[in-house]
Amino acid sequence: MPLSSVDPASGRLLARYDPHGAAELERRLALAEAAFADWRHASAERRRAGLERAARGFDERRRELARLATREMGKTLAAAEAEVAKCARVLAWYAENAERLLAPVEVATDAERSYVRFDPLGPVLAVMPWNFPFWQVVRFAAPALACGNVALLKHASNVTGCALALEEVFAGAGFPEGCFQALLVGSEAVAGLIRDPRVAAVTLTGSEPAGAAVGAAAGGALKKVVLELGGSDPFLVLPSADVARAAAVAVRARTINNGQSCIAAKRFIVHEAVYDEFERHFVATLAALRVGDPMDPATEVGPLATAAIRDELDSQVRATVAAGGRLLAGGTPLPGPGFFYAPTAIADPPSASPAAREELFGPVAALFRVPSFEAALELANATSFGLGAAIWTRDPAEAERAAAGLEAGSVFVNAMVASDPRLPFGGVKRSGHGRELAGWGLHEFVNVKTVWISGGRA
Repeated sequence: MPLSSVDPASGRLLARYDPHGAAELERRLALAEAAFADWRHASAERRRAGLERAARGFDERRRELARLATREMGKTLAAAEAEVAKCARVLAWYAENAERLLAPVEVATDAERSYVRFDPLGPVLAVMPWNFPFWQVVRFAAPALACGNVALLKHASNVTGCALALEEVFAGAGFPEGCFQALLVGSEAVAGLIRDPRVAAVTLTGSEPAGAAVGAAAGGALKKVVLELGGSDPFLVLPSADVARAAAVAVRARTINNGQSCIAAKRFIVHEAVYDEFERHFVATLAALRVGDPMDPATEVGPLATAAIRDELDSQVRATVAAGGRLLAGGTPLPGPGFFYAPTAIADPPSASPAAREELFGPVAALFRVPSFEAALELANATSFGLGAAIWTRDPAEAERAAAGLEAGSVFVNAMVASDPRLPFGGVKRSGHGRELAGWGLHEFVNVKTVWISGGRA
């Protein structure tokens, strides 16, 4: 069955791609195995040069790649250009830092010399989603290639054009043939790929069900897996906060990538002393956002990626309102072609409603009023997810208590949650396990090898 790419702004078919058959998959897996036999022994200088050339490739093709991402999944052109630029930055960061992070670590023991070295594992399979079609791939591929592994990409079928463009960029950067390959297959092929003995490890960014399936397959094959799954990120606002600024950032944090980001703030938990002021600023700013053609520089919110995502979001909103949530803005799909949804705010969602319990993947915010810091923390943690969290306060003691008490992989104080090549990224609870980025991400897919050397004297 062909893989289809559809323009979310119009609903029109952009392209169809023939999937790789069994023979082509076998050829690519054999090529990855051969490439690893070479690349694992590449010098630090050779690896660094490849990463630097790839970074330049993303910079040089920024506009072209951004337009491709916008056409295939609907993010605004400005957001797509920022995504491509971020890919260049993470490649440059690993080019500069990988040799240092992979250097052997000397350890004092009873041996004449003992140390820990970091060796690559082999081909790493990445199962990636559509919402950041370049960034989420490169944040895996940059450290994987930097430490001597090779990359196999199974991308979401609706961004197949982006998958092929990624393959072109890495090939153009001079990486040996087979170091980065896109596998044009459906999700039904993933379990078989994981079982293949040439695949050494697996990483997935995606939904809870996808993570559970890939995690089970990797466990059955006794292979290392990193999972970055969903989030229902809390955004806490306390009385000492700059409320107007917090509300302005909150709108950006909820509508980034048209609301389709795992680390987008989704639950806004506001102290009752400043709740009314926050709601007023938030709703006014949200309602004023310009929704439209993502290619138009003036557009602030584009379409959702697919009709199914839009329809599921609408169902979650209607169920929340029916359960007693108070609709403050939006609440409906927008008329006309494409998969647009009105920026939406719902106050006081009941605890069992979708807006309180589930991840809403689109421009829909849930607002909660709480009486105290303790109540805010309790509500923030009352979720099965634990990806990111933000807190707004000018009280240093509150900030430290939140950093310690929030059950999340990242806590941002007076800022929106974001990923950064210099810091580890990942979640806890049902948001997954393992880390990407920084040195922690580099060390996820290596053999942490102990070396003990004695003199051999009798």
